[in-house]
Amino acid sequence: MNAPSPLKAGLFVLAGAIMISFAAIFARLTEMPPTTSGFYRMVFGCLAFAGLLLFRPEIRVGLKDNWSGSFLIGALFAADIWFWHRAIEYIGPGLSTLMANLQVFVLTAVGVIWMRERVGWRFASGLALAMGGLWLLFGRDWANLPPDYRLGVVLGVLTALAYAFYLLALRGFQIRHGHIRPEARLLQSTLCCGLVLGLANLLEGNDFVIPTWQAFWSLVGLGVFCQMVGWLLITRGMPFLPAALVGLLLLIQPSSSIIWDMILFGLRLEPWQIVGIVLALIGIYLGMRSAARRKITEG
Repeated sequence: MNAPSPLKAGLFVLAGAIMISFAAIFARLTEMPPTTSGFYRMVFGCLAFAGLLLFRPEIRVGLKDNWSGSFLIGALFAADIWFWHRAIEYIGPGLSTLMANLQVFVLTAVGVIWMRERVGWRFASGLALAMGGLWLLFGRDWANLPPDYRLGVVLGVLTALAYAFYLLALRGFQIRHGHIRPEARLLQSTLCCGLVLGLANLLEGNDFVIPTWQAFWSLVGLGVFCQMVGWLLITRGMPFLPAALVGLLLLIQPSSSIIWDMILFGLRLEPWQIVGIVLALIGIYLGMRSAARRKITEG
């Protein structure tokens, strides 16, 4: 595969980040139970990945290998989706997406505790800014927030935890089984995630009926554009860009999700909450920079 030019690689990451920024929006538009919409996200994602592998045999390498690892990856991703889709219902698409991106601090904490990694000023500054931003968003008026809203904040934190451990598992198994193509691994883990969510949907007593055409096309958007195309564009462009630029471009996702939430669902924020969002985004960016520098050092 030929390396894209820096401009083309940047456009790949930008387009991918914008696509995945619609994930929470599509999930909200389905107006379906959270687990059901998560299940169909995986169904349509699997169909899209299967179609890609059908027409490009060269990326099937490793498809038959390490399904046990992909099951663990898929189960962790199912937990991420389960928490996140519920957070979307309580605090909205924009803020729930912002909370999910706090996973960068969980990943760094795991590295510090388990791998004895050192953190620099970027991480410390980023964490302080992010925590200050979250306090302005939620903590400043916590006692007066409705119970469901507070539950949504807790679910957002759990989303970040599950997302971080999903990324750790995905990275770990890809390192141990480097011969497996990323596309093949994503198909495996997406299928396993769908199985877990399908079982959870049955246990919750939900049916599998897609009630409206709006729900159907929203699920297609979730599975095809967010689950497959968006992440493939990001992974195609990331290796050919400076880490700082990648971190900046990826912030398009939570930023855009908040904008779409304002436009489509009438999200209204007080001035101090807007300041909180800006501080949290800057903090997440510095956290991404810190993580990227550690990976470069390790390499």
